[in-house]
Amino acid sequence: MNLRNLFRKKDIAAIVAEFDRTEALHTTGGLVRNLTLRDLTALGIAAVIGAGIFSTIGNASAAGGPAVSLLFVFTALACAFSAMCYAQFASTVPVSGSAYTYAYTSFGELIAWIIGWDLLMEYCIGNIAVAISWSDYLTSFLSGFGVKMPMYLTMDYLSAARGHTAATELLAQGKTLADATPTVQDAYAAWQQAPHLGSMRVIADLPALFITMVITYLVYVGIKESKQTANLLVLLKLLVILMVIVVGAFYVQPANWSPFAPNGISGVLKGVSAVFFAYIGFDAISTTAEECKDPQHDLPKAMIYALVICTILYVTITLVLTGMVPYTELGIGDPLAYVFERLNLNIISGIVAFSAVIAMTSVLLVFQIGQPRIWMSMSRDGLLPQAFSRIHPKFKTPSFATIVSGMAVGIPALFMNLTEVTDLTSIGTLFAFVLVCGGILLIDHDQARLPGTKGFRVPYYNSKFVLPLLLLLGLVLALYFNAPGVKQFFSLGDGINSGWDVVKHRLPMYGFLVVCLVLAYYAFTRNLSLIPVLGLLTNLYLMTELGITNWSRFLLWLALGLIIYFSYSYRHSKLYQNK
Repeated sequence: MNLRNLFRKKDIAAIVAEFDRTEALHTTGGLVRNLTLRDLTALGIAAVIGAGIFSTIGNASAAGGPAVSLLFVFTALACAFSAMCYAQFASTVPVSGSAYTYAYTSFGELIAWIIGWDLLMEYCIGNIAVAISWSDYLTSFLSGFGVKMPMYLTMDYLSAARGHTAATELLAQGKTLADATPTVQDAYAAWQQAPHLGSMRVIADLPALFITMVITYLVYVGIKESKQTANLLVLLKLLVILMVIVVGAFYVQPANWSPFAPNGISGVLKGVSAVFFAYIGFDAISTTAEECKDPQHDLPKAMIYALVICTILYVTITLVLTGMVPYTELGIGDPLAYVFERLNLNIISGIVAFSAVIAMTSVLLVFQIGQPRIWMSMSRDGLLPQAFSRIHPKFKTPSFATIVSGMAVGIPALFMNLTEVTDLTSIGTLFAFVLVCGGILLIDHDQARLPGTKGFRVPYYNSKFVLPLLLLLGLVLALYFNAPGVKQFFSLGDGINSGWDVVKHRLPMYGFLVVCLVLAYYAFTRNLSLIPVLGLLTNLYLMTELGITNWSRFLLWLALGLIIYFSYSYRHSKLYQNK
C-alpha cells in the first residue's frame, strides 16, 4: 500500500467541468434541480428550529440562567465562521456530499472517508433522537385530548427494561412506585403491561417508526414534494414561535433576569452541547447542491440567512422564557408549553405542544434528505457499493440509499433509546466544521487548484498579528477571572483524584492548546485567513467541552470506519482504479 494514495485528492476543476457537462442528466437519469433560495433557506430553518427551541433550551437555561442567550450568540458566531467556509466550498464545488466532498478536494481520500463515515453517524444518531422525541411529543399531545396509547407501544424496549430494573430495586428496598420518577413509573408500567412473544416482551416505539416511514417515503418520491412539505412546516412553526414571543413579552418580569449568569461561565457552558445540537442543521443544506437551481449563489446565501434568522429567534425566545418564569423552573422537557401552562394560558400551551410535533417532523425531514445523499456521494467515488448511488428513474432520488437510511433510523428508534450517545451528533458535526474550515485554509493556500469562480469567497483578513493577540488576550482573561482554575488545570490532581484519572479528562483541552500554538505559528509565518482560523478554533474548543467519554466513543466509531475503508473502500476507490 502506497501511503501517498491515502491522501489522493479529487481535482476541483475536474469536478466543476463534470458538473457543467452533466446538465442533460437532470432530465434523464440524474437528480432534479428544483430548489430555489427560498426553499434552501426554509430547509435550513426547518433543520435548526427543532428540539433546541422546544426542548433542550429549557435545561440549558436552568443551568446557565438568562446568560444562555449569549451562549446562543457565541455558538452562532462559531457556526457563522463555519457557514462562510461551507459557502465558499458550495460555490467552488457545487455537487452533493457536503463536508465529505469538500474534504476530498482539500485533505484527500482518507480524511474524506473519515468525515463521510462521521457524517453517516451524525445524521443517523441525530435522526433516531429526533424520531424518539417526536414520539414523546405526539403521545403527550394526544394524552391532552384523552387519547392514551398503551405504554408498551410508545416506549422503546431498552428504556422499559431499565425502568423496570430501577423500579424493582426500589421495591426491594421497601419503597413504593410513588418514590420513583414519572419516567421510571411509565417504564415499569410498560414492562408489566406488555404482551409476551415467547420469553420476549413486546415493547416498541411505534410512533417513532411510523414518522420515520412517512418521512422516508416522502424523501423517496421526490425533492419537490419534500421541499413543499418543509416550506409548509416551517411557515407553521415560525408563526407559533412569533406568537410565543409576542404573547410572552407581556408576561416578562425583568426581575427574573437577575442574576443574569447565576452559575457563572461554567453554568452557561454546561448547555453548550444542547445549544450546539440546535444549530447543526444548516450544514444539511449543502447535501442538496445538485438539486439547486443555482447552487453557487443560492447555497451560500441560504446558509447565512438561515443562521441569522434562527439565532435571532433563539436569543429572543431564551430572554422571553427566562423573563416569564425563574430560570430554575425551566429544567424540563417542554419549557415553552410549561411557561404558558403555569400562567393558565392553556390554549397557547396546547398550540405550542402541537407545533413541537411539527418542528420535530421538519427536522427529521431535512436530515433524512441529507443522509442518503452522503451515502450516494461516497458510492459514486467507489468508497461504498454502487447500489447506494442508484437514482430512481421516475422520482429522481437516490432510492436505495434513502431506503437504507430510513431503516438505519427507524429500526433502532423502535427498540433502543440512544440518549447516551446523542452527544456524538454534536461532536461529529463539530469535527466536520473543523475540517471544512481547515479545508478552506488548504485550498486558499493552493490557488492553482482553484477554478475561476464568481461565487462566494470567505473575506480575507490577515491573522498574522490578530490571532496571537487574541490568544494572548484569552490567556490574560483566564488568569484574571480564574487564576486558581488555570493553576489547577496544569496540576496532576483535583483534590480527589490524581494521575491518569485527572489527566484523561483534560486531554481534549491539552490538544486544543497545542493546536492554538501551531495555528498561531502558521498564522504569523504564512498569513493565514482569519475567518477559517477562528472557525477551526471555536469549533475545536466546543469539542473539548463534550468530555472524554464522547471523544472515546467518537474515536471508536472512526476506528470501525477505518477497518471498512482498508478492507473495502481503498481498492474500490475510483481514484485508485483510474490511477
